[in-house]
Amino acid sequence: MHCKDVSFREVDFPLTEENIARMFGSWSAYTRTEEMVLINGSDHATVRIEKEKGTGLFRPVVSFEIVSLPDNTDLIEDHALDVLNVPAMARIQAGHPGRAVVVKGMFDHVSFVFGLEPVRLRVIDSVPPSPSKLSVLVQKALDSGFVEHPIIQECVDVDMAVLSKDVTSGPIMFPCAVSGLKSSVPVSYLDSAPDADADVTLVGCHLSKRIFESLYGFEPRFINTCPADYAPNDGVKTITKCCKVKNGHRMEGDLVSVPWGATIPEVAEALNALFAEE
Repeated sequence: MHCKDVSFREVDFPLTEENIARMFGSWSAYTRTEEMVLINGSDHATVRIEKEKGTGLFRPVVSFEIVSLPDNTDLIEDHALDVLNVPAMARIQAGHPGRAVVVKGMFDHVSFVFGLEPVRLRVIDSVPPSPSKLSVLVQKALDSGFVEHPIIQECVDVDMAVLSKDVTSGPIMFPCAVSGLKSSVPVSYLDSAPDADADVTLVGCHLSKRIFESLYGFEPRFINTCPADYAPNDGVKTITKCCKVKNGHRMEGDLVSVPWGATIPEVAEALNALFAEE
């Protein structure tokens, strides 16, 4: 909700239960108003209201529920924040657990959040690049306004530099020179199709392994960095990338996979599908 549904009203009395009840004894509210933020100086309180049924633009308040008083209400001003964006408001709530937060956001729209339960999303992707491409796409999808759930992401990186430290002898081959990955042993990059011998260790995904075997005709020593293979079956909603997904997304229980070349709309669609029953 924002200011078409939330009234932002300055009052000249201390924001106590008794004073708020006294005010609503003779109060009328706009037909769209469902909630109110009351302000007295630096103090804020939040209230939900019910109006008399009818067709008038302003109708008497017949009941009200005090959501929070000043001792349990915070104020945030962030003119880059869309108060209609559920994941954005979930991040605000997560930073103020158990408290109501009045938010003055983009276009000076006003709303408040209280009791919103964020849901956890695990994002698994390989790095470099860092931050991972998928974590950036997920955040852009959450910021887009097209994700309907109070999602907060946590990132799990499959770090190719860390995994390659297990290789102490023989050359290493990484999938792509753009990664800039280095090692204490000789390094080459599959996308350059260099000469390779049987001592090489490929650090990459299953697709890079298939490409290697097609180019060189033998199976290398292999360290798997496929993000999907690092997703535990523990009930946590998870998103990752998979080269077997060409378009859209693929759902397997609590795991959704998007293409390596996923777009923001594809990621938003995948997230809505993953949390559809939440």
